[in-house]
Amino acid sequence: MKQLLNISGLAIAFMITFSSCGGNAEKESTTTQSVETSTLEAEPIKPVEAKLNNVVALEGNDQMQYSQTEFKVAAGQAITFTLKHTGKLEKNAMGHNFVLLKPGTDVNTFAQKALGAKDNDYIPKSASASIIAHTKLLGGGESDTITFTVTEKGTYDFICSFPGHVSMMKGKLIAE
Repeated sequence: MKQLLNISGLAIAFMITFSSCGGNAEKESTTTQSVETSTLEAEPIKPVEAKLNNVVALEGNDQMQYSQTEFKVAAGQAITFTLKHTGKLEKNAMGHNFVLLKPGTDVNTFAQKALGAKDNDYIPKSASASIIAHTKLLGGGESDTITFTVTEKGTYDFICSFPGHVSMMKGKLIAE
């Protein structure tokens, strides 16, 4: 019985509270302000042109990843390219290189040929006509810098030709 009275008392307090709120529509008011606007003539926004950088740095790690998968460079100008292996594993276990391929080169066919080129840092001599430039094969902590020129505008594939790496270590060099 006491529990029933407590619930009834709460219900009455609830009803009293809500019946005393609001109901004063006459006291509420809305304020509106007028804002003057003026038309300013502004110069059209010009798109910012990205500067092409022909000094390129790329890193490869022990997780078979390049630090970038796309570069934009100026066609017809020398490109200074540095590859750094930031991992700790030796090149016979986790070697990395950078191989820039000519347009139209089938990446998977090239990678298959590279498997048999261990004595040449996995750069197949039989596919040398498909290569624009490449670094030497690097182990952890090593780096190599090369200079080359891409004469024609276009998109070029680059890969790591160490066995099994091409599936994860590849990208595009865009010459504009």
